[in-house]
Amino acid sequence: MGLTKSSTGSRLLADDLESLKSTKDFTIALAGNPNVGKSTIFNALTGMHQHTGNWPGKTVENTTGECSYLNKSFLFVDIPGTYSILSNSEEEEIARDYICFSKPDVTVVVVDATCLERNLNLVFQTMEITKNVIVCVNLLDEAKKKGISVDLEKLSSFLGVPVVGTTARKKKTLKALLHKIYEVCMNKIQINSNLITYNDEVENSVSVIENYLKEHFCIDNHLYRWVSLKLLDNEPHILNTISQKLDFTYDAELKEIVQNEISNFCINNKCEFKDTIISCIMSKAEYICKEICTFPRNKEISIDRKIDNILTSKKFGIPIMILFLGFIFWLTIVGSNYPSQILFDFFSYIQEKLINLANFIHMPSWLSNMLILGIYQTLTWIISVMLPPMAIFFPLFTFLEDLGYLPRIAFNMDGLFKKCCCTGKQMITMCMGVTKL
Repeated sequence: MGLTKSSTGSRLLADDLESLKSTKDFTIALAGNPNVGKSTIFNALTGMHQHTGNWPGKTVENTTGECSYLNKSFLFVDIPGTYSILSNSEEEEIARDYICFSKPDVTVVVVDATCLERNLNLVFQTMEITKNVIVCVNLLDEAKKKGISVDLEKLSSFLGVPVVGTTARKKKTLKALLHKIYEVCMNKIQINSNLITYNDEVENSVSVIENYLKEHFCIDNHLYRWVSLKLLDNEPHILNTISQKLDFTYDAELKEIVQNEISNFCINNKCEFKDTIISCIMSKAEYICKEICTFPRNKEISIDRKIDNILTSKKFGIPIMILFLGFIFWLTIVGSNYPSQILFDFFSYIQEKLINLANFIHMPSWLSNMLILGIYQTLTWIISVMLPPMAIFFPLFTFLEDLGYLPRIAFNMDGLFKKCCCTGKQMITMCMGVTKL
């Protein structure tokens, strides 16, 4: 595995990214849920040869990296981590638009071997918008520690795409991934994705719209089905993006056909169209995981489940969360008073010495006041006040994250935050903000 040289940390705009793509043989997109080791794999494959920038018109950061293998050069694009590409959050929109409209040669979807069922949601959604998908089952070492076994060959047969198992810290497994990417790019492997088959109502509606699109529009063959699903989903923002990127006209005749199919679906079903789609995907993911994964039936797992049932229950989940966070805030505020006072006394002692030195060398008062009472005193007060709480709070939060409690907090608060058009994940950011205040 050879790495090409490039500058580090430069800002990338759309033109810069296109320019980089034109100099490489193949472009590879890396997608995946947050915290599945996607960035670790990206860093291992590209080394320190990375470019960092913002997605055009967005605040979400993007990273690209380069490497070479068997005399072919690859440009890797690290897509923001996302759980789904069905909604309109910034990360989901960027991931969807890049995979669909920028047309990378291969899209590698990194999944977590310890919670494969949840991760397959993104895999199925990605397979609907692009042909060349490779599934990278990462964190096999963590799965082994928990007694979880994944049949990778069986998973590949279920999905119809190549599947590679990796442990991000082991270069041998990453080389196998890179070789699989090379084989797909060189057309040595033909991919026939096994797409989700939805219920009869959805499939009939999709078929009607798909046939109309094929008669009146010329787009990539594999996108007809996905565009049909998006038309039925009827989200204006996604439809505008499709119109812009695919030179697609949502005319009156097509609108009438789509509205008729949506009306028929609503009459025959009590739930919304998107709920039906997600339900079908998750049912398929659950079925596959039951077929390919073996889980330990031991006391340790049983204890974990019991703890989970308590920490995420409607009755005890939020009270326990309030107690946990209240204790952390109390410890942060009260505990930081002592090191803050020590730092303040130490810096005050140094300040007295600096004032004496200034007087001894007859420094002008305006200069000594600016340097000592202005710059030095301000900086030391900030350090005395801010450093101790941060030094206590962030290690405690990191410890809770390692224990797996932070995702449970997000789960507990998701229902309440959705009423404010937010997600439970923002609870963690709010906690950090309260501490800083």
